[in-house]
Amino acid sequence: MAQPVEIPPDPTIAVEAAQAEVPPELVAQSLGEYARAWIARTRGGEIGVLPVVFGLVAIMVVFEIISPNHVFLSAGNLVNLFQQSAVFMVLAMGETFALLLGEIDLSIGYVGACGAVIAVQLVQPVTTNWPWWAAIAAALAFCAVVGLIHGTIIARLGIPSFIVTLAGFLIFNGVMLILLLLGPFSGYPNLTSGDTNVQVLFNLMSGTIDPTLSWIVMGVVLLGLGALLWFGDERRRRSGLVAPPASLTLIKIALIAAAGIVVVAISNINRANFGTLAGVPWVVPIVLGVLAIWTVLLERTRYGRYVYAIGGNPEAARRAGINVAMIRTIAFGLCSMTAGVGVLLYASYIGGMSNNVQGGQFVLFAVAAAVIGGASLFGGRGKMIHGVLGGLVIGGIYNGMYLQSLDVQRIFIVTGLVLLAAVTLDAVSRRGRAAGAMGFGR
Repeated sequence: MAQPVEIPPDPTIAVEAAQAEVPPELVAQSLGEYARAWIARTRGGEIGVLPVVFGLVAIMVVFEIISPNHVFLSAGNLVNLFQQSAVFMVLAMGETFALLLGEIDLSIGYVGACGAVIAVQLVQPVTTNWPWWAAIAAALAFCAVVGLIHGTIIARLGIPSFIVTLAGFLIFNGVMLILLLLGPFSGYPNLTSGDTNVQVLFNLMSGTIDPTLSWIVMGVVLLGLGALLWFGDERRRRSGLVAPPASLTLIKIALIAAAGIVVVAISNINRANFGTLAGVPWVVPIVLGVLAIWTVLLERTRYGRYVYAIGGNPEAARRAGINVAMIRTIAFGLCSMTAGVGVLLYASYIGGMSNNVQGGQFVLFAVAAAVIGGASLFGGRGKMIHGVLGGLVIGGIYNGMYLQSLDVQRIFIVTGLVLLAAVTLDAVSRRGRAAGAMGFGR
C-alpha cells in the first residue's frame, strides 16, 4: 500500500498571516500607502473620530447660519463656547478611565462637587485661609481616595460598578450638602472675594493670559511638541520599529501648529463690549494639560496598555499576568480625581458652590460626551481626545440653542438624540468589524 506523501508546510503562510494581523497603516512606508490603508480600515468599520469631526463642522455651519447676527463663530462666542464646554470635556476624560474597562462611574458628579466645595471652603480668608494650591491638592486628594475606595469594592468584592457608584452618587450628594454648611456662608461659599488667594480659583475659568505672553507660550509649546513628535518617530525608524511615514509626522505637526495659531489669534481679539478683554483664558491650558497628561499615561505607559488589555478581554489579561484588580482600582481613582478638576472649573465659572449643583446631570453629560466623541461603552476602545471632542459637541449644542433662545427641554432632547446616534454608530461599526473578521477567517 502506497504511503501518503507528506507535503512540507509553506514557509510563507506564517508570514502572510502575521502581515494580515498587523494594521496596514502601521507598516506603511509612504503617505500614499498610509492613506490607502486608512481608507480600507474606515470602510471596514474603523471610523475613528470622523463622525464627531463631521458633527462639529455641521454644528458650526448650522448655528452660524441661524444664530442672530451670525455671532456663533465670533471670537467672543467661541471663547465662551470653550469655557462652557470645559467642564464637560474634563468630566468626559475622567469617565473615559471607567469606560475603557467596560465599567461606568455614576458618582463623579457629586464626588467632584465635594472636592470643589472643599477647595472653595479652604481658601476662605475668614476661616481656614489655606493657600490656593494646598486647597486644590486637598480637594483632588479627597476625590482620588473616594475613587480608590470605589475601585477597591468593585475590583476586590466583585460588586458591579453601576451599583457601587450609584451608592456613591447618593452618599456624596449628602456629603456635599454637609460640607457646604461647614463655613459661615449659609451653604453658599463663593469666590468673589477681593482676596488675591481666592481670586486664583476664580480666575481658573475667567482669567486670561496676556496676549503677548500667549503667543510666546504657544510658540514654546509647539516647538517642544513638534520636536517630541519628530524625534520620537525618527528614533523608532532608526531602531527598526514601527513608525508613521515622515511626511505624516510633518502633517501632524503642521495641523497642531495651525490649531494653536487659530486658538491664540481668536483669543487675542478684544471680546469686551466696553474696555479690553483679550488673551487666552487660563482654562485652555488647564484642559490641554489634563488631555496631555492622561494621553501620555494611556498611550505611552505600561499602565495604559494594561487598561486597554483589560477592557478588551479581562480574562485574557488576567491569564497574561496583569494585576487586573489593581489596574481597575487605580482607574477609578483617576476617574474621580479628574472629576474634581472638572467641577472645580465649574465652581470657578459660577463663582462659588451651592446646593444647586446638578451632579446627576454632570455624570450623564460626561458619559454622553465620551461616547459621542468615540469611546466605546463596551470597553477597550477610546482615547482622551474623544472626551474633548464630545464635550465640544455638547457645548456647541448648548451654546447654539441658547443663542436661539430655546428652552432647556429642547436642548436635552437634541443632546439625547445625538447620544443615541453615537451609540448606534458604535454598535453598527462593531458589528461591521466583527463581520469583516469572520469573513477573513473563512
